[in-house]
Amino acid sequence: MNRLTRLASALALAASAGIALAADPIKIGVDGPFTGGSSSMGVSMRDGVRLATDEINKAGGVLGRPIQLVERDDESKNERGVQIAQELINKEKVTAVVGYINTGVALASQRFFQEAKIPVMNNVATGSVITHQFDDQSENYIFRNAAHDSIQAPMIVEEAITRRGYKKVAILADSTNYGQLGRADLEKALELKGVKAVAVEKFNIKDVDMTAQLLKAKEAGAEVVLTYGIGPELAQIANGMTKLGWKVPMIGSWTLSMANYIDNAGPGGEGARMPQTFIQEPTTPKRQSFIVAYLKTFNPRNSRIDSPVSAAQGYDSVYLLAAAIKQAGSIDGPKVKAALEDLKTPIDGVVTTYNKPFSKGDHDAITANIPVFGEVKGQRVVYAYPDDFKKASEVRVKDVNAKGALVVKKPSP
Repeated sequence: MNRLTRLASALALAASAGIALAADPIKIGVDGPFTGGSSSMGVSMRDGVRLATDEINKAGGVLGRPIQLVERDDESKNERGVQIAQELINKEKVTAVVGYINTGVALASQRFFQEAKIPVMNNVATGSVITHQFDDQSENYIFRNAAHDSIQAPMIVEEAITRRGYKKVAILADSTNYGQLGRADLEKALELKGVKAVAVEKFNIKDVDMTAQLLKAKEAGAEVVLTYGIGPELAQIANGMTKLGWKVPMIGSWTLSMANYIDNAGPGGEGARMPQTFIQEPTTPKRQSFIVAYLKTFNPRNSRIDSPVSAAQGYDSVYLLAAAIKQAGSIDGPKVKAALEDLKTPIDGVVTTYNKPFSKGDHDAITANIPVFGEVKGQRVVYAYPDDFKKASEVRVKDVNAKGALVVKKPSP
């Protein structure tokens, strides 16, 4: 009897240990710039990630386990991103990673996760090459739920050339991977319209005087300036135009929506237009609940999310990963990757409803039907066109038909 009692105690202890093991947290790395010029994007992304994680954990977690975020500030530095990647893999033993704001940091860092077979969900960085960096390999662990530059650049050109009728365009892009890859995408899109930029100028991060670049654009007769950069330097472009007394429209990538562009440019920044996957307007019940929860939780100044796109995409990235882990029934990297490539259940996100957002050959969740044009007006980003407001009020999804071709449709009620 004593031996049976000891056996029962041992089994109880084993069962208890098993329960504890099952409740161990699932570690998700969060990498972004939480300080410096890109921080309005990084902090907004991180807060969106935190909000989604808190909701999931309050609902019981994933596979009965809570998600634990392992947050790291990459300071927008490639070398820091590499250090963080190695730490997240070797020390923290993360299941997956979300984040990356800067294209250069993503390209430098994600190769380590690729080698370790750990899924990466890029939720802000938009360089077109990001999800294709490992196309020469049999398996690809890099995913994204942001509008890549091969979507944005044609939108920018369409807005400038077709929609608004400008004939002479100048391009101003920063010297980073993000800026120069985006500049190349703009030139490709212009070429398809039979247009060549009258001026193509480059600037560096932290430059505060754009006079030389703007004078070249002005002297070349530019009617519009197309931009690829981030908030602080974009504000210097707007401020430089004001100093020169030369005001032409600015149309650029989604980063013209950054708070540190809007605030630093002031009245000179009004009217700038840019593609957006999300604008801080309650156009759907999901978006309304997200905005209310975000403002209540983080209380941003003037009730304005610094980077609404980053916050929304950060939020959605966690739900996409959680759905894949749940479907896989495992935190094993290859199994989670396979689940992402064949998600069975639609995910109701803030940006869109994700219905089969990925496949083995397509790791980009956002398609060209989703972004709309925003405009800086009254120190906020608003919908540039009424039709876009209506479009954003509809649920849009990505789906694949029986022949494997991409189609866009509304989900069944």
